[in-house]
Amino acid sequence: MSTATVDDTATDIEVHDPATGELVGRVRPASSDEVDAAVGRARAARDGWARTPAGDRAGLVRDAAGAVRAVAEELARLNETETGRPYDDGLGGVLAAAGTLEQYAELGPVHRGRSLQGSWSATDLMVPEPRGVAAVITPWNDPVAVAAGLVGAALVTGNTVVHKPSERCPHLGRRFAELVASFLPEGVLEIVDGAGPTGAALAGHHDVDLIAHVGSIAAGQAIRQAAAGTGAHVLLENGGNDPLVVDADVDPRWAAEQAALGSYANGGQVCVSVERIYVAAAVAEPFLDALAEEAARWVYRPAAAGEKALGPVVDRRHREHVHSHVAAAIADGATVHAGGYVPEGEGAFYPATVLSGLTPAMSILREETFGPVAAVRVVEDFAQGLAEAVDDPHGLAATVLTGNMAHAQQAWRELPVGTVKINAVFGGAPGGAAQPRGTSGTGFGYGPELLDEMTTTKVVHWSPLP
Repeated sequence: MSTATVDDTATDIEVHDPATGELVGRVRPASSDEVDAAVGRARAARDGWARTPAGDRAGLVRDAAGAVRAVAEELARLNETETGRPYDDGLGGVLAAAGTLEQYAELGPVHRGRSLQGSWSATDLMVPEPRGVAAVITPWNDPVAVAAGLVGAALVTGNTVVHKPSERCPHLGRRFAELVASFLPEGVLEIVDGAGPTGAALAGHHDVDLIAHVGSIAAGQAIRQAAAGTGAHVLLENGGNDPLVVDADVDPRWAAEQAALGSYANGGQVCVSVERIYVAAAVAEPFLDALAEEAARWVYRPAAAGEKALGPVVDRRHREHVHSHVAAAIADGATVHAGGYVPEGEGAFYPATVLSGLTPAMSILREETFGPVAAVRVVEDFAQGLAEAVDDPHGLAATVLTGNMAHAQQAWRELPVGTVKINAVFGGAPGGAAQPRGTSGTGFGYGPELLDEMTTTKVVHWSPLP
């Protein structure tokens, strides 16, 4: 049973197209009994799935990846309808999801322990074993790719899964999970619908052994507390407040292109979006001019040559959050170079925005905005920019644009984050993994190291009879 209960009288969740405001559909939240039943089915399937040969488990996940790839366009359209993510971006996310499932299908069977050197007559081993039932709670901003990573890694290591997709894209989340589940034995992958109360009931369930969550800091903190009472292993990637530091030696126009990409891609709703920008005063004026020009290229009509598609934010409630940060900054004296207003008309659009004249105490620099806002603070030099970038409780990622090798070395050493990017706001080699720090989470969420999170190690000492 769960330590938290769902309000079984809760009304259906309505999902509206953030571009038009039209109703997409309604989803009934899972009741307490339905959460219990889903966990119970996953628990019943646990031992059989754990004893299934690793190669066989991997083969089923690989088959599921092919099915996801075959319906990639359908999933991308559904993603666009429920979350507003532009189709081309969403399609890239779905194809990345299929690739991630294939990656874990390859890595799962070769995930191994090690032998130890004990006495000659004994055998000593360290053996990875599945944790049991994994609760996978995923977000709306890249829903298929994130779910594929966590679900795929859990499955290939022998765990059964109960997946709760975000209530902001429940039809997409269920379509993906049911597609994967169709290749698996009964109970190995269960799906429950609902919002925060459903996630709390799942996270607080005494028969859940692992909780993997990507989402807000508040939800992550609640999951930590729930797991303290159940003993479940917790894997969290929560909010970030990722800085971008622009050194005085870089081309300000190129730096503005990087800043715009980091701030506006997917409407600024990427886990590692650029949230705050520190630019050296020597290049601040041309940088801000170029950044305002870049903002004008991000449009929410069909993009023409030289323009880039800017979809709506996920819903009007989130738009209110984004604009509250912008409005508070303007009220406190910030300068608007682009955007900064709530447009008229249907949907949840928000323009690509550029602000300057910011102070460290402003909420737009202290908290995650998660929208298409480039919040720029002009600093005296690189040293001040780095110092202010470091002074933050979050610890997800950071970017530094510099041609100075000493500055780059200092930055990656001093920034207290899981990922540091030098001279590129996005990118990285396949298989990379990092551990978020501070309020941004705990544990590896990607790469081969995620398989370690999904397993626990048993030490075996085997001596002969005397």
